[in-house]
Amino acid sequence: MSAPNRNTLWARAAVEELVRAGVDAACVCPGSRSTPLTVALAEHDDIRVFSHLDERSAAFFALGRAKHTGKPTPVVSTSGTATANFHPAVMEANQARVPLLVLTADRPPELRDSGANQTVDQTKLYGDAVRHFRELPEPEADDRKLRSLRTSICRAVGVTTGANPGPVHLNIPFKKPLEPVEVRGDVPEDFADEHSLAAEGRDGPFVDVHQNPAAPEDETLDALVEAVESADRGLVVAGPDDAHGLAIDAVARLGDATDFPVFADPLSGLRFGEHVSDSRVVGGYDGFLGVDDAPLPEPDVVLRFGASPTSKPLRNYLRDSDARQFLVDPAGGWREATFTASDLVVADPTETARALAERVDRSASDWTDRVAVLEADYWNAVDAFEREELLEGDVVAAAADDAPDPATIMVSNSMPVRDLDRFARPRGAELTVLGNRGASGIDGITSTGLGAGSATDDPLVVITGDLAYYHDANGLLALDRCDLDATIVLVNNDGGGIFHMLPIEAYDPPFTSQFKTPHGLDFEPTGDVYGFEFARVETLDGFRDAYRESVGSPGTQVIEVQTDAEASHRERERLAAAVERNLND
Repeated sequence: MSAPNRNTLWARAAVEELVRAGVDAACVCPGSRSTPLTVALAEHDDIRVFSHLDERSAAFFALGRAKHTGKPTPVVSTSGTATANFHPAVMEANQARVPLLVLTADRPPELRDSGANQTVDQTKLYGDAVRHFRELPEPEADDRKLRSLRTSICRAVGVTTGANPGPVHLNIPFKKPLEPVEVRGDVPEDFADEHSLAAEGRDGPFVDVHQNPAAPEDETLDALVEAVESADRGLVVAGPDDAHGLAIDAVARLGDATDFPVFADPLSGLRFGEHVSDSRVVGGYDGFLGVDDAPLPEPDVVLRFGASPTSKPLRNYLRDSDARQFLVDPAGGWREATFTASDLVVADPTETARALAERVDRSASDWTDRVAVLEADYWNAVDAFEREELLEGDVVAAAADDAPDPATIMVSNSMPVRDLDRFARPRGAELTVLGNRGASGIDGITSTGLGAGSATDDPLVVITGDLAYYHDANGLLALDRCDLDATIVLVNNDGGGIFHMLPIEAYDPPFTSQFKTPHGLDFEPTGDVYGFEFARVETLDGFRDAYRESVGSPGTQVIEVQTDAEASHRERERLAAAVERNLND
């Protein structure tokens, strides 16, 4: 590899190893100090570069793409406060176990603590939120250093996708000149000949990182088999998915072997798909477990996969149960905040399900049939309820029911994901449903969705609230800059409906002034600013018509549904009471 100066040599080697390690895209935020990396990425034919003006949006875009692909999309910034804007997405990637590689350019170390412009301490900037931090050596045409760089890049990519996937931070100092200008003597003419391994690397990654998912050991598997075979009432609970989630074929085989119903979170990857009609997938639990005197007895064995479920009624149902609960987690993490689970199985979820399915010999019981009847009764009660007001949950459910097959759906936190959990029934369409449930923030929702959309040719739907839309308005710029189309469903209740579910609603003041947060903003002009169509509807039928037209059309459309947060919440309460009466009857 020839290079005009040491910075160019360094950046080209780093990008070369990224590509050889399987990286095919990167998000770059323009800046001076990161020039060597930006130029090297732009010059490489095998990597797609997404240019973003806002660092926070860029990081969430990279996060969304990683959610869809399962591999990191590196995000690159200049030095200074730009690096801090990556932090929210780093926190989400940490909590949700999403591969994310953060490459921050930095001023040379001697300028730290000197008052030099745009120089801050970027060492371990993200604290414990990253799986690994390394400050790379300063660029130099040195055999050992260059091999160290190549090794560090490969290791970093490997850690992001390991048994405990998540963010990795590499801090890279550069001295001027930053451009690919010729610097005499910086890179000796015979360097590549004398040090071919360092200069050219290997045919493939410099370090191959082998990920080997582990099945449970025989002793653990024996305990699982004994518990499952002795259970009268068993459940599989699939929470939000992560990089090492539960494969559809594995859960289908497990269901066939155990005859256990599968309570599938909308973000589990299991509520939607061709398998639904032939399996025991249940989606109405948030509604029928949330009623007083819930008509479902306690289970005696629960197999839990993925993160903690979105549904509070489901979490409370498991909390109040004396069942033996097995948490299956490949990283040995504890993602169960009620602290009632009894067993931690540190093993790959898919391998565990497959191994268990091969060993279990269990007779079917009427428990699964009882759950299926309850599921059907719940959805019948929802359909029979006579609405008096527009129910936000109906809008979210319609977005899932009418989404193309296949499609990718990104859903916001606060009410949208809760409404999806309660009102979106299982469907035999290939829907990839994503959400940021690691730290459950509302920042970066649009950008995460657009990042996911960049990784597929399937139609993209983003379901968001007005506050989340406002928080990430900068992310809308990616529609044009990254050549993306989307249907954005904007549920606008002028300040967020989630707070009506909290006890503080009874205290006014300060509820209206400090919690309800009305903003009074008109979002229609965002269509003119960012170049997309904006439509406002007032009825569910009007929404369905506009939505179906949008998902079948090119370009981006934002469909705003204006609702009254308090009226919608009162309608939820009426619906819950009606469901309770129907189920108890």
